[in-house]
Amino acid sequence: MTAGEPTDRDLDALARALHDGGVDLLVGTALDFAGVTRSKGVPVRRLPSFATSGMGASPSWVVFCADNGIAFTDGIGVAGDLRLRIDPDRVRPIGDGMAWGPTGYHEQSGERSALCARGRLIDLEERVGAAGLSALMGAELEFTLVAADGAALEQTSWAAYGMRSVVARREFLADLTRTLEEAHVGTEQIHAEYGTDQFEVSLAPLPPVEMADTAVLARILIGLVAARHGLAPSFSPLTFAGGSGNGMHLHLSLARDGRNLFGTGDGPHGIAPEGGSAIGGVLDGLSELLAIYAGSIVSSLRLKPGSWSGAAVCWGLENREAALRFLAATPGNPHGANLELKIVDPSANLYLAATAFLGSALSGIERSLPLPEEVEGDPAETEDFARLRLDAEPSAALDRLASSALAAALFSPAIVAGAVAVRRHELDVFAGSSPDEITGALRLAWS
Repeated sequence: MTAGEPTDRDLDALARALHDGGVDLLVGTALDFAGVTRSKGVPVRRLPSFATSGMGASPSWVVFCADNGIAFTDGIGVAGDLRLRIDPDRVRPIGDGMAWGPTGYHEQSGERSALCARGRLIDLEERVGAAGLSALMGAELEFTLVAADGAALEQTSWAAYGMRSVVARREFLADLTRTLEEAHVGTEQIHAEYGTDQFEVSLAPLPPVEMADTAVLARILIGLVAARHGLAPSFSPLTFAGGSGNGMHLHLSLARDGRNLFGTGDGPHGIAPEGGSAIGGVLDGLSELLAIYAGSIVSSLRLKPGSWSGAAVCWGLENREAALRFLAATPGNPHGANLELKIVDPSANLYLAATAFLGSALSGIERSLPLPEEVEGDPAETEDFARLRLDAEPSAALDRLASSALAAALFSPAIVAGAVAVRRHELDVFAGSSPDEITGALRLAWS
């Protein structure tokens, strides 16, 4: 045991405190490469074992698919075993007699597995710190309320961003607000979105790993509250064909010696040279990492010009049609200047998406890339749109990921192979299917 790790006595005390607080079941979660939340549960008294030796999980867990298929690879088959270890520092009660914590994949020897997505983000956060930088990330979670079986809710009217829509779902929203506050997830906004029965929860910025853990917890809590009201949240990138898509926008700010790289320089909008390089790095790697950010069979149905999904490889101040929306340091932006990556959707493995975003920004800084030219208006109305338009065709996106040197460096060959296999499975299963059939089959896959 190394310095700073909890002792058996500490873990026993935590288990007792949770039990005395009404917790019976401790649930640990991990995201597979399809972005689905998988879990193992134990009686809360077994928390010490969950945190040290871990619970068994086949390596195939990471290549489970959104339709519950399994996408075996050359390195992941029926043999072998991993251990899911819960992070006791992040364990917290979530109500209904349960507590939750994030887990990481470890080998039987105790070493972290090369298949562990959370572990890659942990390593990258340490790398960023070693480079003299500090990072904060935030998440915006969009979802659509549906019936418990996935059917559309009966509607009389809907007002985009409207108070009428809030009043219609007031019991759910009040319960959700209370539940999120009790779990201390750092909720900043809850509002009705553009699409019918679509809502968004915005979370405060946190260090990258903590941000991803907290966003996973928030999604679980949204599901628990919805179930209490006989509902379900659809975190599908597109809940109903022809409707509004759900994003999972990620925000990033970077600082060196306490100075925000996006708001304390002499460049456009206060961008410092390293901040410009970070923007260049994110855009340079965006197309080859698209299958990490938005790689599901549903994702391409959302990524269309005119839908505010960021379907153009460019950046711009408050530009919602650009893949990278820039938020300047102004009195109206209390968190300071930051980047919003709009193409990320809820079918992504959040740990991998955060690693891709932060890692490509760091790569740009390391390579001293120049700040690309800003696009000030709708990219679709520019003469350069043919070059800027994001190629969201799923098979092409997977080809780019499979051959990406950046992805191989940020993740591991095993993760890249697994992520590609999972998404190719989706393409095979739904080949020839209509958007209605695809969205119907996967409406609750990420819930």
